[in-house]
Amino acid sequence: MESPELSFTLAYIVFSLCFVFTPNEFRSAGLTIQNLFSSWLGSEDVGFIQYHVKRSSVTVLVHSALPLGTLNVGIYLSSVIVLFQQVSESWRTFLLLSLCLQLASWTLVIYWSRCHWHNHPISQALQAHVQSPHSSWGSVATSINTEFRRIDKFATGAPGARVIVTDSWVLKVTTYHIYMALQSECHVTVTDSRQHQLSPDSASPTEILTLRVGSINPAVRPFNIKLNSTEYAELREKLRAPIRNSPNVVIHQTISELFLETFKAQVDLNQPYTLPTGQEVDPCIGCMQIPANTKVVRLCPTAECQQCFCRPMWCLSCLGRWFASRQDQQRPETWLSSRVPCPTCRAKFCILDISLVQ
Repeated sequence: MESPELSFTLAYIVFSLCFVFTPNEFRSAGLTIQNLFSSWLGSEDVGFIQYHVKRSSVTVLVHSALPLGTLNVGIYLSSVIVLFQQVSESWRTFLLLSLCLQLASWTLVIYWSRCHWHNHPISQALQAHVQSPHSSWGSVATSINTEFRRIDKFATGAPGARVIVTDSWVLKVTTYHIYMALQSECHVTVTDSRQHQLSPDSASPTEILTLRVGSINPAVRPFNIKLNSTEYAELREKLRAPIRNSPNVVIHQTISELFLETFKAQVDLNQPYTLPTGQEVDPCIGCMQIPANTKVVRLCPTAECQQCFCRPMWCLSCLGRWFASRQDQQRPETWLSSRVPCPTCRAKFCILDISLVQ
């Protein structure tokens, strides 16, 4: 029979492994808090705020129960079944602290749940934004829920540090909390840029940007968000708040992003296209988020360019990405002068043949 000290050591090891290894393995096996408690949590798309209020509360209870769970595992592994009075002082201390932690977490969650979760930290964060036209934190929550359901939101990040930008809000969803700021009240600063040589999706280095979101509202705490530099351009398109760069912070854009900026600047110089009277503009078939605002019109005098009879169907960003995707990726110096087929009718055109719709 093994000693209680060995049991305590084994329990401590298992307890440590729970924090280091099991979260990813649990997620890969589908054993996440979101899946295990899905019937009680509800749908994130239907009630974003209510979902995360419940999810963070359950997370506190589950995480606080880890010491008790690993304690039982340690006892099972060491095959020691003794009375509480017969074990060592360190074992009793571990057990008492585990029980106190679990009791404290239940007390905290019960306190949070009073008055329809009015005391929850997320509810308190919403309370800081109660102003016209919102009369209560519930009204603010409804506004965020509505905007989260829209397909044009920007969302990125790992489950424990998601970044979501809607039409009016900048949100950071963490394990226990949601940080939030109104776009009309916030200012964003790029504070750090770090390159990581290893990337699972690409052989090229990955650049991670750190942005600090502040607010003119004194009740809103500033918070940091992290995202890949390849997503920075998409964030800027969705974010209406100004973005500033701290000194000595350089954002390394990809070749495609640099081309897209040059592409847009060149199209702005081209002759615009006047939409015929009565013709309506459909959403861009590439992103389905903004109206189609480009038309391929033969303006280049060279014989290689052909007339396109398609109606406006693409926005400038999507057409630029299509243009870049049809190029020789090893010869970026030829991109601006090359020709590509129309995505729908296959008529060849160059960058001089693209007009913005008026």
